[in-house]
Amino acid sequence: MSQTIEIKVPDIGDYKDVPVIEVLAKAGDRIEKEQSIVVLESDKATMDVPSSHSGVVKEVKVKVGDNLSEGSVVIILEGGASSAATPVPATPAAAPTAKTVEPSIPRAPAPPPISNTPPPVGSAGSHASPSVRKFARELGVTISQVKGSGPKGRITQEDVQAFVKAAMSGGAGSPAAASSGGSLGGLNLIPWPKVDFTRFGEIERQPLNRIKKLTAANLGRNWVMIPAVTYHEDADITDLEAFRVLTNKENEKKGIKITILAFLMKAAVAALKKYPEFNSSLDGDDLILKKYFNIGFAADAPTGLVVPVIKDADKKGIFELAKETSELAALARNGKLKLDQMQGASFTISSLGGIGGTYFSPIVNAPDVAILGVSKAAMKPVWDGKQFVPRLICPLSLSADHRVIDGALATRFHVYIAELLADFRRASL
Repeated sequence: MSQTIEIKVPDIGDYKDVPVIEVLAKAGDRIEKEQSIVVLESDKATMDVPSSHSGVVKEVKVKVGDNLSEGSVVIILEGGASSAATPVPATPAAAPTAKTVEPSIPRAPAPPPISNTPPPVGSAGSHASPSVRKFARELGVTISQVKGSGPKGRITQEDVQAFVKAAMSGGAGSPAAASSGGSLGGLNLIPWPKVDFTRFGEIERQPLNRIKKLTAANLGRNWVMIPAVTYHEDADITDLEAFRVLTNKENEKKGIKITILAFLMKAAVAALKKYPEFNSSLDGDDLILKKYFNIGFAADAPTGLVVPVIKDADKKGIFELAKETSELAALARNGKLKLDQMQGASFTISSLGGIGGTYFSPIVNAPDVAILGVSKAAMKPVWDGKQFVPRLICPLSLSADHRVIDGALATRFHVYIAELLADFRRASL
């Protein structure tokens, strides 16, 4: 007699209500243990959920667009042996070699329009998971003002996003603006222009993937809600670069290659220790000063920009930092970053040095209060008091939340990082 087994979502870290973007099994299929049965996609990564048992699929309990959490039943099997399983990031079939049009991803039905009448203030009666409540708080939205589209009026992350989108696009006179207390709608934004581009010529429509859409929403929120100011500074890295090249040559046979990013991280840690306000986050009227030093760095991935995090960067040397950043960057390029490898940053570095550029204004990565942008270094003539001499100059751009960091403090922090890069012996003081 066959045994009926429920296959559930295993531990996926702190993430809850993660959308299903693909179902890989159907009733009657023969499933082997460790075989992928569904694909989930959070705001940071895509994950395959494998089966913990083998057997024949009796019933599929989910569909594309459903939101799953740890313990959610995915399929019901008949028979099979068990095996511990954990979700793994989906691996692309091949690294993209040319720009391609990404196929459309099935989406959950759009939430209904927000009611003109805001619900009473107070979130006690609002049905939403802790992760959705946290997401709403980060966006400055009172959860009780959001109309839920889930079962029994449950509020989903998509509902919160729709609420914010309506508030930002509808202006102060929109229903969403009226119910948001002016936190977003108070900007009095006019509606986004609707244009029929086919009137002017041939077009091609490419749907954004989920990660790019959520990244756009997060960056849009940060740009609108954080009063950030960008400060520019030039760092003379002539001696540091000579030391880096010499060190790499000496360790060539060991396969160790140090990048300038490792030195930037070490300099950032030293500056964060000297100016702790930069290693903080705002929580209402309180400033949370962090005693740990986790440095995030922007990395390119096939699905969009991601931010891997080096944990406890203050406890690691240059070689270790270089090795770990290289490994995480490779995982990002291959779409294999795990969720916990993109969480917990207290300061972020966005380096465009390998591409080019001179200066730019990086957007603060909330809940951080600052981000350091790095552009391509170039040889420039510098006056030494007697003559112009060629020096390798690296442009730095620091964006900081002015609610926490004023101009004087930001400039001191920025100048200190430039001084460290010019003479790295200062980092040991």
